[in-house]
Order: sequence, then structure tokens, then C-alpha cells
Amino acid sequence: QAHLVESGGGLVQPGGSLRLSCAASGFTFTGNTISWYRQAPGKEREWVAYISSAGRTKYADSVKDRFTISRDNAKNTVYLQMNNLKPEDTAVYYCNTQLIWGQGTQVTVSS
Repeated sequence: QAHLVESGGGLVQPGGSLRLSCAASGFTFTGNTISWYRQAPGKEREWVAYISSAGRTKYADSVKDRFTISRDNAKNTVYLQMNNLKPEDTAVYYCNTQLIWGQGTQVTVSS
């Protein structure tokens, strides 16, 4: 059965950094585009970034130049490096491919 498991969330001060991980199992990881989404309290889920099977990346304007998505195909894992975090980045972060979603990891940016 296909699974995605996120980790790495936590509480960080504004301007700080976190690295999220998304570990995949049960499907052919290398052939899939993997995306990160986030959902803040009271808001709809929004797309953050994706990385294709060939390593091409794209970012939402709100995170461009602050977040970096990468993948390690040997570890079946996608990462989201988040720098210069802002309070508005507070959300549950999810990874996704096709119809598969992880359970999410909470990121809270607060002083």
C-alpha cells in the first residue's frame, strides 16, 4: 500500500529555519512528481512547491526564494528546506503525489 509520511515540523521563531521530510513507500517513487501543500487554520489547502521525477522544481510566489524542495531517490524521500520563516507560514504541511496524501506535520512560526 502506498504511503507518504511527513516529519520535521515544529515551533520556530520568525526568521528561523526548518527542514521537512516526506518519506514514501509502496509505490515507484522515482517516477513521480511530489508536491508540498499547506493548510493554515480556517483556510483552504494551498500548493507550496513541487519537484518532478527529473528534478524540475516550481514554487508558489509566497515561498519563492525562501523554500527549497529537493529529493533523494535512494532514500525515497523529498525535502522542503524552509528559511526566513514568517508567521504566515504557520500551517500543517502535507506532501502529495497523485491521490496519495500524508498525515501532515505542523509548522508554527511564532515569537
